[in-house]
Amino acid sequence: MGYKTKNGLFALIFTISGFSCVFIAFVTPYWLENDGQHENPKFQRLGLWEVCLNDFDDVRHWYDTKFNGCMWIFEEEYYIIHDILLPGFFVATQFFFTLTFTILLLGMLMVALFMCCSRDHDRFVLLLLMIGSTHVTAAISGTIAVVTFGARGDGRDWMPNWEHNNMSWSYAFAVFGVMFLYAAGVLFLVEARRFKRRKDNEMATQAAYHMEQQHQRT
Repeated sequence: MGYKTKNGLFALIFTISGFSCVFIAFVTPYWLENDGQHENPKFQRLGLWEVCLNDFDDVRHWYDTKFNGCMWIFEEEYYIIHDILLPGFFVATQFFFTLTFTILLLGMLMVALFMCCSRDHDRFVLLLLMIGSTHVTAAISGTIAVVTFGARGDGRDWMPNWEHNNMSWSYAFAVFGVMFLYAAGVLFLVEARRFKRRKDNEMATQAAYHMEQQHQRT
């Protein structure tokens, strides 16, 4: 099996860790959270797809609607405050992290092949290169997402009581997930290079052997 090398085993461990962290960050609503020190915070917490508000209203519009509780961020009821909930940087964060998760799903399918594929298979090196490239691509997309959100998420120009809003554990999982994906991608690429070199050496040895046999026959 492909993972029965020390390097391959570590690559697999980092892949599983990265996928777990990315998945948790993708589905949990704790990217940004109020620290609980404000007496009556209008904002409570937010993830990529869910936001929790408390008597939240938009003073820039002429209506008395107040929003309470946790809802899907694209809920129809929220359309009147979409310009607040979905600024450009947050939409970019959603897009790039969703891209990360989608690419990673494809990568996990290839990892499943890696786990059961023989190292002597003709396309084993190609599989390693594809897995490594997929992981690195997912990590780059994830980096764009976490850097974008990290730069603007707790800014004073977005959610109310900004001084009490902090990056929370879902965001931390996203950051660690991206780091694990970089490590896994590099290890898979290193593994591909190692196996390619071994395969080239074996082919060169076989070619030299055949040439020697032909020379002895002549």
